[in-house]
Amino acid sequence: MDASGKRFAVIVSRFNEYVTKALLEGAMDEFARHGAAVTEVVHVPGTWEIPAAAAVLLDRPESSRPHGIAALGCILQGATIHAQLLAQDVAEALARLQTDRGVPIAWGVLTPENEDQAIERSGMKLGNKGREAALAAIEMASVVEQVRE
Repeated sequence: MDASGKRFAVIVSRFNEYVTKALLEGAMDEFARHGAAVTEVVHVPGTWEIPAAAAVLLDRPESSRPHGIAALGCILQGATIHAQLLAQDVAEALARLQTDRGVPIAWGVLTPENEDQAIERSGMKLGNKGREAALAAIEMASVVEQVRE
């Protein structure tokens, strides 16, 4: 996958930063490995705010709009259904944005049951989901470009 000549943005939640920092590092490394230009890293308070930031990026003129976005966050499950509702709302908002605007938004939002799972998925044991989101954004930007041609 060659991402040369394409612009990417990363939106990352500061909430659960001990996890999201590792996701961001993984994503940035993967973008660099594939020649992608990450034009912006947007830090938002929490995962809930990711769709709003994505909408602003996608409202830019085409010359400065990213070809793809990696959305990174961590929603830890708790004793209530709050985490599930949050994850569902954010997923639906990002899915709607990418289909309405034609720009891929890769899901790098963890929804682990506990902190151990979050740490595992941010690079310690099971790979880094930030890396996976970057790869998905790169691949989908190429797919969108090919389909448009």
